[in-house]
Parts: sequence; structure tokens; C-alpha cells
Amino acid sequence: MTDQSILIVPERVWSDGESHRGWTILVKDDRIAAAGPRASIGEVRDAEIVELPNATLLPGLMDLHSHLFLHPYNETSWDDQVLKESEAYRTLRAARHAEASLMAGFTTLRDLGTEGAGYADVALKRAIDEGFIVGPRLSVAGRAIVAAACYGPARKNYRPDCCFPQGAEEASGIDEIVRAVRHQLSHGADWTKLYADYRIGPNGETRPTFSQAELQAAVEAAHDSGRPVASHAMTNEAMRRSILAGVDTIEHGYGGSRETFALMRERGVAFFPTLTASEAISEYFRGYVAGESDPTESMQQAAQGFRNALAEGVTIGCGSDVGVFAHGTNVRELTWMTKLGMTPDQALTAATATNAKVLGRQSELGTIRPGAMADLVAAGGDPTSDIARLSDVRFVMRAGQIYRKT
Repeated sequence: MTDQSILIVPERVWSDGESHRGWTILVKDDRIAAAGPRASIGEVRDAEIVELPNATLLPGLMDLHSHLFLHPYNETSWDDQVLKESEAYRTLRAARHAEASLMAGFTTLRDLGTEGAGYADVALKRAIDEGFIVGPRLSVAGRAIVAAACYGPARKNYRPDCCFPQGAEEASGIDEIVRAVRHQLSHGADWTKLYADYRIGPNGETRPTFSQAELQAAVEAAHDSGRPVASHAMTNEAMRRSILAGVDTIEHGYGGSRETFALMRERGVAFFPTLTASEAISEYFRGYVAGESDPTESMQQAAQGFRNALAEGVTIGCGSDVGVFAHGTNVRELTWMTKLGMTPDQALTAATATNAKVLGRQSELGTIRPGAMADLVAAGGDPTSDIARLSDVRFVMRAGQIYRKT
């Protein structure tokens, strides 16, 4: 909690799709006390005044598909991170990643699986909440759940007599998947993360892993406990099964048809396109050079999936898969969203109000209005004209505490 009020005076304020010049924001403790023209706020005594000339104040940004326990694969391969980096080492790195995210203006993250680091995300969330370390508020998914023999490190690539950690908890059959859901929730997971497909085909093709009945049972178990479900689904069939099972969000969705996205819209399932992950993988392994190369086949597929979702009016949030690429550069996802058809206003809404609604916290996050949490970010210039301005972060506040002021 802050000891005094803070009066923030930016050039403009953006929230809920609207820009306002001449507004000031009054923060008391961890909440927004007032927002509007300076005259409407009245006399404010003994307040710290934060001037933000030539800057736009926005609600704190959110990235709802992150992996704080991963770092870019061109530094260390995914297998080597899971097999060779200890959980303690990965947790220390994750704390640095969390700080980088916050300083980049992302005040809330949903971390969708520790990828072999157990329930360290639950501990990281607690450490942030208790003020031991600096980072965004977190919603966490624990270990995530995969079908038996359908994830990595792939056993076929190693000695068959080796016993080594997997990147997620394995389950096979209805009883096991229900047990896995309950097991993870008992350890503090806020979300259930399911891998509805993976690269299990004879030649490494991505194919569905869980049956319709398995997915349905998992979703029912999670929903019975009051927790939502995120589904990793690259293929159209895995997306279809997940939607029919009642998941709350689809992650990736690169192969989704317009018909499947229409089903998502009808069922109220939100979409997190992770466009930057496709770009990063293409950079690392397929020779893609930004600004020089044509998009790779996988990037084109991801772009088409996004356009299909946009055309069908699906709820699209901001989820980047950061961790595959460098933490603190999450804004790359918003840049891709505008390149592929969103307006800057739409992209900003995806990263604020839409994401807040997906988390069920739309009354206190993703907006600038009295009573909301004082999660605020300022960017130089006007990101509603040029989304790249979000890279110029000048001010970060989370829960009324200032973490960056430049």
C-alpha cells in the first residue's frame, strides 16, 4: 500500500477503446480513486504528482499465454532446459523474467505451464504477491496435462532405459485425466491447461491426443472446482473437440477453419493466437529473417488462423507464448495482431479489457475507472496511432505502487 495519494497527469488517457485528453488519474492505496478532467477531481492535498508529458496512460497490459520458466530456444533448446536446468535454477531465472515483463508494461500474466519445473509457478506467484520479488500478478496452470507418451522430451530420442522428467503431467483415460486435474488444482493451479494435440504422427505431424470423452471429463472436473480450462490446440480437429468439451480458451489455433472459429464464437470460447511464437520458431530453425524473408509456411498458417478468427468475430485476447522468445518483448504480439488486421484500438482492447474478462476480473482490471485496481502503464506518444509506441514504456504502476518512472 502507498502512504499517500498519487496524481498522474499524462497527455492523454486510453481505456475501453476511448482516448481522453486533459484527464488526470488519482490513485489511493491500490485503487483508482478518480479519473477524469482535472477540474472534476477537485482539490487534492499532499499527493505525489507524476507528470507524463507526451505520453499515453493505459490500463496495465496483460499477456495471457506466457511461460516464465522458459527462455528462448536459440539460447538453450527446450529439451535441454527441461533435462539439464534444475528447478531451482529455472525458478531464479523465472523471477528475472517476471521483472522484465512488469517493466515492459505487462502487469498481469497467465502462465500456462512450467514445462518440467513442477509447481514452481505457484511459489513464484506467492513470492510476487507477498512482495518478496518484483513481477506482474499471475494466474498459473501448474504442470499442464498431456496424454501419455504424447509430449516431450520424446522418449524415442533417448535411451529406452532412461528415466527422465517430462514437460507436463501425463494421463491416459478418463480416470487418470480427472485425477490429474484434481491433483494440479490441489497444488494451487488457477487454470487447467490441456494439450489437445501434439507432434505424435508417424512423421512428426501434429495430431489430436486426447479423445472427446477424455477432454469432456477433464473440463467437467475443472469446472466443478470453479477453475477454467485452456486448451493447446493447433489442429482443426483438436480445436473442435476442445470446443465441444467446453474449454474456456483455445491456444494457438493455427489450423482452425472458419467453421470451427464460428463454433468458438457460438460457444463463447476465447482465442489466444500466439503469433510471435510462430515467428520465433521460424527465426531459430527455418531461416526466417524479419524484414528480409517471406513468412514461412507455419507463419502463414498462423496468420490465416488469426484472420479466420477475426472474420468470424471470435473473442481474441493477447497471448504471445513469451518464453519461446525473450521476456519483456511481449509487445511483439500486439504488433503482429495489427499487421494481420486488427486496429491498434482492437489490439489494445485485447491486451486489457478482453483479457480481464477472460480472467473474470473485468470489474477491476483492464480499465481505468474509479474502483479499479491501480494497474497503469504509460507509453511515449500515441499507441492508438502506432502500436509500436508501446515499446517506449515510461511509467509502470501495479496495485498503486510505482515500479518504473522515466
